Amino acid sequence: MPATQFAALAARSAEPSVMLRRFLALDASVTGANAIAYLVAAGPLARFLGVGSGLLLELGVFLAVYAGAVGWLASRERPAVLPVRMVIEINLAWAVLSCVAPALWLTPSTAGAVWTVLQAAVVAGFAALQYVSLRAGR
Repeated sequence: MPATQFAALAARSAEPSVMLRRFLALDASVTGANAIAYLVAAGPLARFLGVGSGLLLELGVFLAVYAGAVGWLASRERPAVLPVRMVIEINLAWAVLSCVAPALWLTPSTAGAVWTVLQAAVVAGFAALQYVSLRAGR
């Protein structure tokens, strides 16, 4: 089932703001786990993915801060529209940059290229789920 259909069903079956908060919390959890992995295992992951460990450390710091902000937003009873839109737009930008980066300035391993595309799809999925939930709440 496509993410937008799932989100539409979920938004109809429960309070849209609750679904939005759940999708934000899921985004924060997955992003936080990614941040921890990049921060704790930057060296081994860098070798496996074919990118620099410095890049992974920088991404880990960014993702940790971002996950905290998204988690805080998810903890609000009614998340404000503007910050949610910012999360959606940042997620979309991340997904696009993740798809473009290997072609323009990174030379990842095969595993790194696959990982980059897969995580871009997950992040784009979060953006779609958050967008549909936000619209359902209006």
